[in-house]
Amino acid sequence: MLQTIELARLDDYRPARRATIAAPDARASNDGLELVTVDGGGCEIGAAAGGFAYDNERPRRSVQLPSFQIGRTPVTNATWLRFAEGGGYQRREWWSREGWAWKEDEDITRPAGWTGDGREWRIGGYEALDPSKPVIHVSWFEADAFARAHDARLPSELEWEKAATWDQQTRTPRRWPWGALPGDARHANLDRDSFGAEPVGGHALGRSAYGCESMLGDVWEWTSSRFDGYPGFVAYPYREYSEVFFGGDYRVLRGGSWATSARVATPTFRNWDHPQRRQIFAGLRIARSLR
Repeated sequence: MLQTIELARLDDYRPARRATIAAPDARASNDGLELVTVDGGGCEIGAAAGGFAYDNERPRRSVQLPSFQIGRTPVTNATWLRFAEGGGYQRREWWSREGWAWKEDEDITRPAGWTGDGREWRIGGYEALDPSKPVIHVSWFEADAFARAHDARLPSELEWEKAATWDQQTRTPRRWPWGALPGDARHANLDRDSFGAEPVGGHALGRSAYGCESMLGDVWEWTSSRFDGYPGFVAYPYREYSEVFFGGDYRVLRGGSWATSARVATPTFRNWDHPQRRQIFAGLRIARSLR
């Protein structure tokens, strides 16, 4: 519904907005380009057997992953603006064949909602582009091109989940990135509390064991993974919920956005959409392989 309201450009719709819960750490690099290292080895992926989860989150299984690096935070508007002004939408070598064809056909030159004079549309009207907030309304094609331009890639959903949940000390997954107990607005921007993404770095209490911030809330994050069932998948409560979408061109998104209910926004929750779609509240976090 909130996506529909934002896309409808309702000038008279002005939701109340609250202030950011905490000021970002000025000593940290909150541009989305700082990476943390995730050790290689085993981890557990997927929702546990008990409690609420959607069918495509199960069954939980053990996997082995090589070491990799992943963004400490999502990519910000300021970082994306440098990409766009530096030829990001003109450099053919940064785009996949399908992505370039889509960009050319649709005349895409900036994220959805951005204007040429430094503003962006958010629910209720145009606002000056906030350089500290995560970029939003970008397609998988754009996210993939951005990562390539920075000698990086999008993380797989397995890498994303390990970075969000795995505790190397206990060798067990955390229920939430910050620990076993539910958080609040100090940990993640969810449940429409701010009616928009907040500046990157303002939820230090929500850090994962590897130091990744904002793994839940603010913006959905594109991954490199295609949407399919886990080994041993069983449809529930009906086949049409997710199984009919398996095997297509859908890409997986993780983490939820500011508009996502905290009830479902867990590190195992999987969203999916076509790679050209930009109406969802989606951004990105980059990754690199370690050789």
